[in-house]
Amino acid sequence: MPSGISQGINHEIPAPERAQTPGFQYTETLMNDNALIWIIDDAAAIRELLSFIVTEAGYEIDAFSSGEEVLAHSGHAPDAVLLDLMMPGVDGVAVLKELRRRFPTLPVIMITADNDIQRAVEVTKLGAYDYLVKPVDKERLLTTLARALSHGTLEKEVVRLKGELSDRYHLRNIVGSSAAMRKVYDQVEKVLESEITVYIAGESGTGKELVAKAIHQNSDRSGGPFITVNSGSLPPDLLESHLFGHVKGAFTGAVNQKKGLFEAADRGSIFFDEVSSINLETQAKLLRVMQEREFMRLGGTKTIKVDVRIIAATNTDLEELIHQKAFRKDLFYRLNVIKIELPPLRERKDDIPLLVKHFIGVYGRENNKEIEGVSVDVLELLMNYDWPGNIRELENLIERAAVLSRSKLITRDNLPPFLISSREEAAGALTFASEEMTLHEQLQEYQKKVILATLKKTKGVQNKAAQILGLKPTTLNEMIKRLKIDIRQIS
Repeated sequence: MPSGISQGINHEIPAPERAQTPGFQYTETLMNDNALIWIIDDAAAIRELLSFIVTEAGYEIDAFSSGEEVLAHSGHAPDAVLLDLMMPGVDGVAVLKELRRRFPTLPVIMITADNDIQRAVEVTKLGAYDYLVKPVDKERLLTTLARALSHGTLEKEVVRLKGELSDRYHLRNIVGSSAAMRKVYDQVEKVLESEITVYIAGESGTGKELVAKAIHQNSDRSGGPFITVNSGSLPPDLLESHLFGHVKGAFTGAVNQKKGLFEAADRGSIFFDEVSSINLETQAKLLRVMQEREFMRLGGTKTIKVDVRIIAATNTDLEELIHQKAFRKDLFYRLNVIKIELPPLRERKDDIPLLVKHFIGVYGRENNKEIEGVSVDVLELLMNYDWPGNIRELENLIERAAVLSRSKLITRDNLPPFLISSREEAAGALTFASEEMTLHEQLQEYQKKVILATLKKTKGVQNKAAQILGLKPTTLNEMIKRLKIDIRQIS
């Protein structure tokens, strides 16, 4: 039985107040006590009973005795509908279809008899939010109605914000409307019409390359190439060859002349991912290209001019590397003209519903599945998790869930075990925490315990532990470093 957001969680839902409370219960927060409920049932006794329960709970009602009557009604649109499935004349299915056509965000709860349950399940595929079986249980009715109203509020906000954000925040594929992301949008928009060098900082998985592409695609260079340099994945000598190219015979194996990435990026943009991993010798050559807009191929003597915009990113503190004499100060000043800092997902949890909807759309299409959203309890789990791997970790989780899902709704059964157990055991696991510890510090301490326990289970094999935890091996390794986990504790 659907118990959650049967139409999915859509994109832009800003609620900066909730950012301070990662575990917010949105079904309560968004409930509207003055909501208008339509009650549609041909049986007078049931209509009166439902009207009494709903009005006693503080809602306003309009009651209708037939499908024809409600479809002829031209009054104010309701916030939710209680609709009898089996009615003479225009039945509940026909009314549902017409209401959904008129009011796409309207949550409709079907009321059905025991022998019509299968049909009630089928109409949820037509857009019904949920269904209730006669005789209707009062508590179940009010709980379902509260959730339906919350869902409807979310959907209405989505429609409003789509129009608003499509005008201002037109940066393709960047999803988010939290206060933190609006600041990022403002910073990005300021650099679009210039040729200024941009430095993007942020933890691994926060979307640095996505922002770099957005800057390029929305600039005057959008018609030119966008070249990504994975600085940390190549040894120093090979990196130089990739950047500047080489002439024939420049080194063993250089049997032909080859253009470098700077030449390939001419009249476009070149993005240095993890620029902090470039060695000092190559840093000096990169600085010269930035200053003079020219370079020579390895082994060559000819100066080559290029017109390239440089965008750099790292998850490392470059100023700390300068202090360690591992990064050139003059190059840092050249790169750090405009700095855009991307917030970690744990600091922009209001954007999780938007991101979930976005990734469901991407991986639903990719796997040829009609997935419409996630259940209420799944969203609560996602909102309460700390996301050490940031957006990349959320994307991987939704991709996995989309592959495993066998219905139009992602449920707890589609989630990795660690996410469910971390929520269910959190209260007990955090009893060790000092009252002086912040929530973030307590969550970090809990993460340490979970990671250590998993590593002990896998006898220190990080790849296997990452698989159990639902993380990429690189993400787990970064967490071990960030949380200062002493792997010597593993016995």
